[in-house]
Amino acid sequence: MRILFIGDIVGKPGRECLKDYLPEMKRTHHFDFIIANGENAAGGAGMTEKTFVELRKIGIDLLTGGNHIWDQQDIFNFIDRESGMLRPANYPDDTTPGRGLGILVKKKGEKKLAVLNLIGRVFMKPADCPFRTADRELSKLGGETKNIIIDFHAEATSEKQALGWYLDGRVSAVLGTHSHVQTADQRLLPRKTAYISDVGMTGLYDSILGVDKSGPLKRFTTLLPHSLKISSGRQMINAVILEIDDKTGTAVSIDRVFDIK
Repeated sequence: MRILFIGDIVGKPGRECLKDYLPEMKRTHHFDFIIANGENAAGGAGMTEKTFVELRKIGIDLLTGGNHIWDQQDIFNFIDRESGMLRPANYPDDTTPGRGLGILVKKKGEKKLAVLNLIGRVFMKPADCPFRTADRELSKLGGETKNIIIDFHAEATSEKQALGWYLDGRVSAVLGTHSHVQTADQRLLPRKTAYISDVGMTGLYDSILGVDKSGPLKRFTTLLPHSLKISSGRQMINAVILEIDDKTGTAVSIDRVFDIK
């Protein structure tokens, strides 16, 4: 099984980059599934139904979320009915709309992949324990598939590494998102779980985490609030390509994608 996981899509530059990039990637690599973190896809913060539909049309099978998933009010109008949109599973189930676990099926059931979205607690707003939530959600699968990817949307590298080791041998991959900076620590853990601390971002290259440089620079140099905007310019894609033995659920390889358009 071959999977493309795309790092945080940031605004229109990220979406436009994927429209240009994905067709050739799909022809070259013949992915079974394409997944992306989309919590910043609409205007650089949040997700709208229009943006969701746009990204699905270009070939993304499932979009994951994070702490910014609620930044656009439109998310509440469609997240409960769209199985292709996840939010972190360790938000309270009784009060939070949406779902944190999704199952993708292709080729008449021959290819099946579970995707679990989790959020970290270190330097982040309060959430339920991602470790215990992972245990709970994995038990729900009941052996339905051994092919399982975790999008762990977290700030601290130590917390991401800890979850990787905690789930080594139990899932196919633990992929970090949130920092918008791709790390170079991709590896297969001893029990064949693929790991990377952060997949990175897809969006404006000459930017600060995907937004126009002027806003963050003014914030840092003046300590005053300034709006964050997304301009135009060179685009980049950050992603990883996963190879999974779909009979055992173990990872065969993980390779980084970094390209500038």
